[in-house]
Amino acid sequence: MGRNGEDDPKGSGLPDNSKTTSERGIPEEDLRRAHLYGLLSRLLAEPTSEETLEMIRALEGEPADTDLGAALAALGAIAQRTPRAKSEEEYTVLFYGSGAGGEMHPYASQYLTGFVYEKPLANLRRDMTEMGMAASGSSSEPEDHIAYLCEMMHGLITGCFGEPATLDVQAKFFESHMAPWAGQFFADLEGAEAAALYMPVGTIGKLFLSIEADAFDMAAE
Repeated sequence: MGRNGEDDPKGSGLPDNSKTTSERGIPEEDLRRAHLYGLLSRLLAEPTSEETLEMIRALEGEPADTDLGAALAALGAIAQRTPRAKSEEEYTVLFYGSGAGGEMHPYASQYLTGFVYEKPLANLRRDMTEMGMAASGSSSEPEDHIAYLCEMMHGLITGCFGEPATLDVQAKFFESHMAPWAGQFFADLEGAEAAALYMPVGTIGKLFLSIEADAFDMAAE
């Protein structure tokens, strides 16, 4: 994803921007939120690279004094004993499968209507245009893929699509395009038959999105 008219120089990575997050004065709490969205996007967009595996292996040392911290530490611990070939095989079984598709369907349209390329995707594309976001063209996946929605939330928080979005804008995007289905997706991923490395990914996503929803609700009061 990138700003309208611009390619994403990182391919399947997060959008590029000339200003760092520290230069934009983003609060530490929001940076932590952005990092979690970025982590989920990176894990769900494609099979894990060796670089990604090394990054999540380091999570084994995360403080486990909260449910979310414990889930991050569990992901790190499982990654420590998961070779790349095994993680790639798991991703393939979960999201691609053979013939009829994988166990998981990571698209808003499919979760909400039973079919891909339906109204939820059209609504997302409309909002993306209004907000100055455009697909980079580096992937053939539709924009309502869970990885790309997490990527967009990361970009709204950090200002990768312009200036950092206000909390109201973030909340509106979250409530329109993630709240109706993404929590259930992560709960389903947590319990997926083929999930081992991705089981704590489901737990992380489920817990984090619940925290996000509560925080947006509190901010609106």
